[in-house]
Amino acid sequence: MAEYRQGRQSFVLPQPPVITAWASTAGKKESEGPHAHTFDITSQDTMFGQRTWEQAEKQMQRLTLGKLAEKANMRMTDFKLVFSGDLLNQCIGSSFSLRNTGIPHLGLYGACSTMAESLLLASMAVGGGFLDHAVAMTSSHFASSERQYRFPLGYGGQRTPTSQWTVTGSGAALVCRDGSGPRITGCTIGTVTDLGVRDANNMGSAMAPAAYATITAHLRDFGKSPVDYDLIVTGDLGQMGKEMLLELAKRDGLSLGGRLEDCGALIFDRENQDVHAGGSGCGCSAVMLCGYLLDRLNTGKLKSILFCGTGALLSPTSTQQGLPIPGVCHAVIVEGGRN
Repeated sequence: MAEYRQGRQSFVLPQPPVITAWASTAGKKESEGPHAHTFDITSQDTMFGQRTWEQAEKQMQRLTLGKLAEKANMRMTDFKLVFSGDLLNQCIGSSFSLRNTGIPHLGLYGACSTMAESLLLASMAVGGGFLDHAVAMTSSHFASSERQYRFPLGYGGQRTPTSQWTVTGSGAALVCRDGSGPRITGCTIGTVTDLGVRDANNMGSAMAPAAYATITAHLRDFGKSPVDYDLIVTGDLGQMGKEMLLELAKRDGLSLGGRLEDCGALIFDRENQDVHAGGSGCGCSAVMLCGYLLDRLNTGKLKSILFCGTGALLSPTSTQQGLPIPGVCHAVIVEGGRN
């Protein structure tokens, strides 16, 4: 029998690993939003000094990993293992950022759920005694994502009201066996959920059912209710996806009101920035976690959150073939730092 399994989809960590350091890098539009002061590095150059958008994403990850090492008083070569992924085909942002560094790497693809997925796996590896520490990292870039999933920016295509703005950003967290900082006490692994949404410009609707499925599975597995957390934070449903999630919960008599926040709805000022339904992308939940959320947990402003990374598992091939967009959501319990 699995010793740490909790219910059908969850597990507990009896010796909770600690997030001892975190770092984030963000682009120009993100630096104009309400949480710019929580990002470690910002750039007014969306190319980050590189020749292509994809190389810019690679550079963001390198900058973030370097900042993480600096904040942890380590060298990058000291990192034992990096779990990372991104939205690019074959995850080239992550693999190119780590090439020739000598750092062991496990590449992931969970779409926009990748920050939660990497954090979940890092906590399992450290909490299970396999490593003293591991890094969870991801990134996304507005221009590289638009080119891959929708239309090249040069087309000047009209954006629909349901569309979201892919965040240009990267976040990384150092998960350690010992130390001070917010602790990871449990996780819930999501299931792939597909309710038939086919619109690649309506990611929130595609991901909301997966978020609801994981949140309800988590509450069932742990015997908890939403009031047991200060916040339930979804990855990047945006405003419309957040409203759909609230409606799904209301339909079943579950009240999330007052506890639910969404990184895609928080990262931009929707009144003054032209982002339509809000933010999205791997970097959205990554920079909000590795800044705003972990800062508040570490200072005691929040005692516990359920961090729920949401991802739309589409590809250019599946979209061109008219297939629906499956969603997935992984949840991690993060509790406030030790005094």
